[in-house]
Amino acid sequence: MHILLTRPLEDCSEMILKFKSLGHKVSHIPLINIEKVNYEKIKFSDYGGIIFTSANAVKFLDLTNVDKNIKCFCVGNSTEKKVRSLGFQNTIAAEGNVSNLKELILQTYETKNKNLLYVSGEIISADLDQQLMNEGYGIKRVVNYRAKHNQTFSENFVKDLKLNMPDMVYVYSKNSAQSFLNFIKNQQLESLWMDTNLLCIGEKTSFILNQIKWKKIFLFNPGEEEFLLYKI
Repeated sequence: MHILLTRPLEDCSEMILKFKSLGHKVSHIPLINIEKVNYEKIKFSDYGGIIFTSANAVKFLDLTNVDKNIKCFCVGNSTEKKVRSLGFQNTIAAEGNVSNLKELILQTYETKNKNLLYVSGEIISADLDQQLMNEGYGIKRVVNYRAKHNQTFSENFVKDLKLNMPDMVYVYSKNSAQSFLNFIKNQQLESLWMDTNLLCIGEKTSFILNQIKWKKIFLFNPGEEEFLLYKI
């Protein structure tokens, strides 16, 4: 099976090796570049917990003065893995989407406790901070990274792709979906995906790519990638 992965290389290198070890052909197209955003100094002692909706939010957060025992709410297992690799002990993960993360916070964190710190990228798929404030929580959102669309792609990659279109493509965000759509249109590849299954995180991500004719479109949560290989 030919699989196309679209996350930045550092976020999917383990998956590339895993899929190749299973005998699959794996191609990689970095659709977005992640860059740090400068933000105000954070007094971590003012907060009873930190919310992370991506591993990039963890990566670009200055942890110099943070108590590693603070409670960390993570959107999924990969984000939690990143948090724990940096020494945090009190972590809890949802099942890969913001709705589940919200429910997890509602069930495990009392509103009477300290405010929560929400660290995220510039563009988010759901207004988690506002939703939690509506439930009576005190939330401070800090933006510490942004995603920029990649505009440059290897001519050899495009040529090879046209000769061997993938059976499956994984797309992880609205930003990536828009960048992927731009790539498809700019390279005039609109008519070549009818035998390709598109796998997206969330309906908002898949909606952007609906104008392309795919074999089928599936929604998935992070961590389900290998499982889906045998279900589609």
